[in-house]
Amino acid sequence: MALSLLNPHVYLDTVVLLGAVGSSLAGDARLSFALGAKMASVLWFSALGLGARRFASVLGRPSVWRAMEAMTGTLVLVLGYLLLRGA
Repeated sequence: MALSLLNPHVYLDTVVLLGAVGSSLAGDARLSFALGAKMASVLWFSALGLGARRFASVLGRPSVWRAMEAMTGTLVLVLGYLLLRGA
């Protein structure tokens, strides 16, 4: 629980990002946006929890972690290149 609640990204994403988008909408659209954001959050975290349980045996292999880290590293390098290039 502390890992979730003390994570600054939770507050940045929720308050800043969703707040900025939600505040730019008209009255009725704000309610729809808020309900949609809540539903997406519930679905996302439920899928993460169920997926983690289902794929625990696969995710326990070191080769899978190496592959995931290689993909993450590649993505970071590509994004860094694109930022440097000005895209």
